[in-house]
Amino acid sequence: MTKTISYQGEPGANSHIACREVYPGWTAKPCPTFEDAFAAVTEGEAQLGMIPIENSVAGRVADIHHLLPESGLHIVGEFFLPIHHQLMAPKGATLATIKSVQSHVQALGQCRRTLRKLGLTAIVGADTAGSARQIAEANDPARAAIASRLAAEVYGLDILAEDVEDEAHNTTRFIILSPEPARIAPGGDCVTSFVFRVRNIPSALYKALGGFATNGVNMTKLESYMIEGQFTATQFYAEVDGHPDEPGLKRALEELAFFSRQLSVLGTYPAHPFRANLRDREPAE
Repeated sequence: MTKTISYQGEPGANSHIACREVYPGWTAKPCPTFEDAFAAVTEGEAQLGMIPIENSVAGRVADIHHLLPESGLHIVGEFFLPIHHQLMAPKGATLATIKSVQSHVQALGQCRRTLRKLGLTAIVGADTAGSARQIAEANDPARAAIASRLAAEVYGLDILAEDVEDEAHNTTRFIILSPEPARIAPGGDCVTSFVFRVRNIPSALYKALGGFATNGVNMTKLESYMIEGQFTATQFYAEVDGHPDEPGLKRALEELAFFSRQLSVLGTYPAHPFRANLRDREPAE
């Protein structure tokens, strides 16, 4: 029986590419919104979901931090996808004929130098693959799109310029969601993700995080964001190296829970090999 993995976007999107690379034998299910991609997993239409959480150029995908804690889903894996943008247009078009280029606002921002060099007018589309589809349907040699190589194949467009992104390090990190948590043993190279809200007392955040320092736990991410439209209601998303059953992290989470109004572990999962490259690039102290 073929298994299904959901993603947000249209066929040819970068999320579609991530699904094919990590689960090549699975059926990739496109969904109009992130909410739909989450719902496909919670309602049993898909066994897993492939969701982008951050990009090395554009930063975090804000919607995900709000959707994750309420979804009831667990992070069971991660994947880092190098992003390569292709400038594409209908067959017969050339760099001389195109006047405008359509894509997702982040993709346009990641290709500013190329667009300026070619003198193209940027048009914001809902997403990269959807823009490629619209350009193919319009069949206008003056209109181009920026999307993935897969999108060019899916929609029958010619690539006029390859890898037009400004930054070579452009990479998107995806998390893989499941109704059930990953079953991994302590001691391996793994990551634990969680959200928490600190109690409304002086130095609460300082005290809450102190346990990670005293127990030698490496915190790789800490982000805050408002919830429920309140300036005083702040939730934190964090990631640390290690497994909650390891003594150091177990003590650190216990101390965090004491100083928090709410703590929820979203998942413990194997660290992707790409993280080794990140550690290698860290500057020496």
